[in-house]
Amino acid sequence: MTERSFRGLLWTLALLGATADLGSKYAVFALLYTDGQLEGKQPLVPGAFDLLAQFTGRREEGTGALATLRSLSGDMLPRVNHGALFGMASERGHLANRVFAVVSLLAAGVIIFWSTRPSLAGDGLLCAALGLILGGTLGNLYDRVVFGGVRDFLHWHYAFEWPVFNIADCCLVVGAFLLLAQALWHRPAPAPEPEPVAAEEAAPSIP
Repeated sequence: MTERSFRGLLWTLALLGATADLGSKYAVFALLYTDGQLEGKQPLVPGAFDLLAQFTGRREEGTGALATLRSLSGDMLPRVNHGALFGMASERGHLANRVFAVVSLLAAGVIIFWSTRPSLAGDGLLCAALGLILGGTLGNLYDRVVFGGVRDFLHWHYAFEWPVFNIADCCLVVGAFLLLAQALWHRPAPAPEPEPVAAEEAAPSIP
């Protein structure tokens, strides 16, 4: 009997995660863009949760493919996070962005290589975790290459001020929790029992 493969789940979640992340970034920054203003806000839960698009005040003056991608939501460049999740090391600026871009690229490569291993295919929880992590990694890696940092727009501020984040960050966090759950609860499949040996086959032959 052929063992069920969950590789399709991994690639589906990776594609959906990266697409949802990049689509939402472009859509929100375009929706909240107002020429001349440095910030646009749209409450989702009044007093608790907003869409927040922040801009640098600088215009896109470049040409070429990357400049076109940067100006899809408006010609004013978005404010970006050069660091990691929750702004870690963001004060390091472009150096931090380059370091985390390399880390993201390596992480994506490891996951893609891991996805080829036969032992992964039958583990649905592991495939789901790696798919979400890969989707979030690719979404933020795109931003680091194109914008020089990550665009954030989800702002939780009820009871405490949470750092602004994005869909890719959500994928990474959920994927990490699923990976931890898989590590804690996964039990290897029991080894198949040996086939019973017939008595006449087990008995030594007498010359």
